[in-house]
Amino acid sequence: MNQTDRTTPVPSDALSPEIEEAVQSLARRFRSADNIGMQVLSLVGGQAEDLIEKLPYSVRNQLDRATRRALETAFDAASGSRKRVADRPDWLNTALTSAMGAAGGAGGLPTALAELPVTTTVLLRAIQGIAHDQGFDTEDPVVRAQCLQIFSAAGPLARDDGTDMAFLSARVTLTGPAIHGIIARIAPRLATVLGQKLAAQAVPLIGAVAGAATNYAFTSYYQEMARVYFGLRAVARDHDVDVDLLLREFRLILKPPRMVV
Repeated sequence: MNQTDRTTPVPSDALSPEIEEAVQSLARRFRSADNIGMQVLSLVGGQAEDLIEKLPYSVRNQLDRATRRALETAFDAASGSRKRVADRPDWLNTALTSAMGAAGGAGGLPTALAELPVTTTVLLRAIQGIAHDQGFDTEDPVVRAQCLQIFSAAGPLARDDGTDMAFLSARVTLTGPAIHGIIARIAPRLATVLGQKLAAQAVPLIGAVAGAATNYAFTSYYQEMARVYFGLRAVARDHDVDVDLLLREFRLILKPPRMVV
């Protein structure tokens, strides 16, 4: 099966009602993810942009490095585990990471930091399972890299206006040490997202509850983003349509042009 995106243009009026409905459904899924993180912010009583400021400077200073290590560990561990353990449904992944978040939050920052690479691995494994569910070969290096690409979406505590769509159209090319390059590019943005998670888990008295809530939100969010990302590519593949055309239609649904009266 060819795993690469099509590049041959197809006129927009050539889209069948079936394709348009599929894109509409994915757009609804994308939009519904906007509210996933609001429960966490309500729980900790703050704004997303304020959470990282609550972390000790020493932790903030190490976030990029810790995130990069977590992604590198997750990339190998998640792929390796697929040969031994079957893919799990979305709800089970969410339940598992929620329990891990509660355990991580119960001990404050030290246990939350220790839980970080484990949760990242489970998240990436869930994303790979979704890619496989959509008919993509997760042994294909390009598909494995695309799974990493999901982490470049803004996190559930930051994306509240449905406009974060750049990660959907990013092209993945593998030349040389490409995976390390992708990780290096993704890590700073994901570090901000994970910093918000750590800060929520470190809230006094409610760390375990906040840890479970943040992991629930993060797992639900990234699984939804993966289903949209690979869902669009599956539609393009199955109907022999240019993926860029579908992405243009997708953006128009989410951000229709303003009417000038």
